[in-house]
Amino acid sequence: MKWKGRRKSDNLKDQRGVSTKGKVVAGGGIIGIIVILLQVFGGETGQAIAPVLDQINTGQQTATQVRERELTAEEKELGDFMATVLADTEDVWNAIFRENNLGNYEEPEMILFTDAVQTACGNATSASGPFYCPADKNVYMDLAFFNELYSRYGAKKGDFAMAYVTAHEVGHHVQTILGTSLKVRQAQQNLSQTEANKLSVALELQADFYAGLWAHYNKEYLEEGDIEEALSAANAVGDDAIQKRVQGHVNPDSFTHGTSQQRIDWFLKGYQSGDLSQHDTFSALTR
Repeated sequence: MKWKGRRKSDNLKDQRGVSTKGKVVAGGGIIGIIVILLQVFGGETGQAIAPVLDQINTGQQTATQVRERELTAEEKELGDFMATVLADTEDVWNAIFRENNLGNYEEPEMILFTDAVQTACGNATSASGPFYCPADKNVYMDLAFFNELYSRYGAKKGDFAMAYVTAHEVGHHVQTILGTSLKVRQAQQNLSQTEANKLSVALELQADFYAGLWAHYNKEYLEEGDIEEALSAANAVGDDAIQKRVQGHVNPDSFTHGTSQQRIDWFLKGYQSGDLSQHDTFSALTR
């Protein structure tokens, strides 16, 4: 992706030089596995899972250790890249909101962190993966996640995989300010777990569509192989792919994010159409 020398967002806060130890649960063991399964590209589940982690830690009297360090040149460059991608999402969504008479687009903040972070949705660790917190309307990312995405999940390495994840999480922000997320949570309260999961899948696939829509409007900055990197990432984190890798079998009723093919298809639909009106994943999944 062509990004150097371009505008960087003022809405990025880089906390990677500050590492907090001992206050929240570490991301290893069975807890880490559960969180990774439930919260790859966290989305709205960030609101539910982070408080669970906080509750697990309740009553533990551990000392909080705060470590500060200087970021490396490579880390600083990666921060600049993320700030540029965030700026691109701001430009695209401001334009889309204007063109579709959706009012003013409220730009989210992105928090880069290491190990653990405090949010309005509760405390979370790096095991949570990238997630969006609707309570404070912030996107949270421990960039070490992408090492997992490449090495553990087999996604093709490249900067556009990170851009896709960023655009997906910003897609959850769009859903929040448009009221889609609230409607889904309200509807889920009266449904069985299986039916509620289907709505979660539709919500996640819509965020993938929004990521593709962002890529469509950002074509002038794309390079050869960028879209393939995004599709590889989408393929790697489909519910079916993760379940096969971790437990050896697939249970569709437990899907919360969609299959690899669904995630690819909806990203491509947004990318190829550039048409916001085609965003209705909910009707498409209930036909």
